[in-house]
Amino acid sequence: MRNLFTILALLLLAFSATAQQDAQYTQFMFNKIAFNPAYAGSHKAPCLSGIYRTQWVNLEGAPVSQNINFHMPIFNNRVGIGVSIHHDKIGPTNTWNYAMQYAYRVKIGGGDLSFGVQGQIRDYQVDWQGVTAVHSGDALYGFREDTKLIPNFGFGVYYGHENFYAGVSMPHLLNNDLTFQYDGNVQNTDYSKETRHFFGMAGLILPVSDAIKLKPAALVKYASNAPLDIDLHGGVIFYDKINVGATYRIGGFQGNAGESIDFVLQMIFTERLKVGIAYDYTLSDIRSYQSGTYELMVEYCMHSKQRGSTNPRFF
Repeated sequence: MRNLFTILALLLLAFSATAQQDAQYTQFMFNKIAFNPAYAGSHKAPCLSGIYRTQWVNLEGAPVSQNINFHMPIFNNRVGIGVSIHHDKIGPTNTWNYAMQYAYRVKIGGGDLSFGVQGQIRDYQVDWQGVTAVHSGDALYGFREDTKLIPNFGFGVYYGHENFYAGVSMPHLLNNDLTFQYDGNVQNTDYSKETRHFFGMAGLILPVSDAIKLKPAALVKYASNAPLDIDLHGGVIFYDKINVGATYRIGGFQGNAGESIDFVLQMIFTERLKVGIAYDYTLSDIRSYQSGTYELMVEYCMHSKQRGSTNPRFF
């Protein structure tokens, strides 16, 4: 096994670069409700989706994430509701997020403008038995498995059209304390707390021919006191069945060429079923200690009650 202290140092370096307490997903264009509650019900049909991500394979303590979402429209598509369960494990930390989304939409310019809110409970766990302290007696260090239940809420705005979309969101508004205090003199929030994350996303469809469409997209991620992250994605859709694309992820420390180059393949089997896979090739210094990142995404939507539309939905 590689030197543990080297691995931990690189892991901390990489987390500082990505600056994300929230899980990062390469297939963000297929998993929008994880970032923006205003997306709930946007398919105009009940949809169930799941995504599995294992990051930096072969690196001890690297992130592993899973996300399950269900959302649907009600009240003649004016309202969308959703439920999400997210699991994220990084080193000794194990986090479960349970969220409910509500979105209200109005017709504007041939599309839908949605305003969404989200309520969330975070079950935050740390297994201190899997950690070796550098300094014994540290007041922030425990000797058992600790758990916290942390409430939060957020909001988002999303505009969806047949040929393009755009949205902004802040899924968590409260800067909750994430530490476990063992000394009354320790100020918890000086060490670890939830940070507000801002997300901005946009994408569009550009028809080239009857057989080919271009699908560029972008995701901007920002947290205070951290570098700005930007995912720039370019996709090509063949015969409305196969979506092939690549993403350049910008962010991290100066001097790096970027965080990663990511490759995405999505198969649109039917109007109801989509399956996507992704691979991230790391560009930062941590690339020598891991074997890349993998994602698998599946989405199943029931038939919409709307009639008269035969075009496949790409957003």
